Amino acid sequence: MKDDHLHIISFDIPFPPSYGGVIDVFFQIFHLSKAGIKVHLHAFDYGKGKRSKELEQICYSVNYYPRRTGLLSALSNKPYITGSRKSEALVLELLKDDYPILFEGLHTCYHISDKRLANRLKIFRETNIEHRYYGYLVLAEINPFYKFYFAIAAIKLRFYQRVIRYADLVLCVSEADTIYYKKKFHKTPVVFMPCFHKNEEVLLEKGAGSYILFHGNLEVSENVKATIYLMEKVMNDIDYRFIIAGNNPTSRIKKIALRHPNVEIISNPNEEQMEMLIRKAHLHLLVTFQATGLKLKLLNALFRGKLVVANSKMTHGTGLAPLCFIADTPDELKSYIHQLTDYDYNFAEIGRRRELLLNRFNNKENAHEMINLIFGKD
Repeated sequence: MKDDHLHIISFDIPFPPSYGGVIDVFFQIFHLSKAGIKVHLHAFDYGKGKRSKELEQICYSVNYYPRRTGLLSALSNKPYITGSRKSEALVLELLKDDYPILFEGLHTCYHISDKRLANRLKIFRETNIEHRYYGYLVLAEINPFYKFYFAIAAIKLRFYQRVIRYADLVLCVSEADTIYYKKKFHKTPVVFMPCFHKNEEVLLEKGAGSYILFHGNLEVSENVKATIYLMEKVMNDIDYRFIIAGNNPTSRIKKIALRHPNVEIISNPNEEQMEMLIRKAHLHLLVTFQATGLKLKLLNALFRGKLVVANSKMTHGTGLAPLCFIADTPDELKSYIHQLTDYDYNFAEIGRRRELLLNRFNNKENAHEMINLIFGKD
């Protein structure tokens, strides 16, 4: 019985799996390899020349390529996230065999239309509707230079997404995105393939916690906007400890937090600290102004946390709204916070959470479904 090999092109080196996109890539690789697929990983780095022994142990082979950052890539007619990941060395590696090729995000699609790869099975793994994501960044950003940069990027990405038509299969990260891509590329098979993640079991601690938690990358415009909104519009007159945890909080976040005695900023928590914060929080307050992709922070909070209050954009297209308390205005968010102060789950609710999460976001089952779609196996 011959082995099944798969090329995976990643926009970054997916170890450690420390943020949304690479979390999906890493656990995708991990579970495909565990299921017997020989993964040939091709990863772009950011000029640091780092290598990963962990990836080299999991994958059949690993190749690294420098990302072409700088002015020339920025001035290209192609989106910067894509044009900076051009590599002839990558194409030459792909041409050494005839294995299927999986492109992780629009970032890695520079060579998807290359005529030398015309007869290959090509899979596009969607991570976001990128031009919409950058459009939301325009609205969230206050710096005029970055606003302009994000606006130009959104226009480029909207036109560039046409290269997805060269894919033989599209795997989408959310149901809402699946609907969009089915309409946009109706001649190509488009399938919902949930995000891969680190959770294997629902670990819900009983009892009340002592704080409310918001977590995320605190230098990303989207999260900065959400954090300030929660501090100034929601937690501003609630006498309850509010922890904001994440990487590199901006000076603006820190300055506003000083005006609110109930707010505590935890900068750059390690993995163990973050796990503890998620488990012990009484309530997760998760708000976004971008209904794009899947928010892994939502998934982690539901697998490992207690109560989750989220706005409808956070759960849009995920199928996870039944497991959350949905609130879309400051008054609605405040109302749930007051109602849930002494709330504790019953066994029926825990069972419902476990059933929905493990049916939809089961890494092992989703890896087998992915193998079946690519290699035609049952």
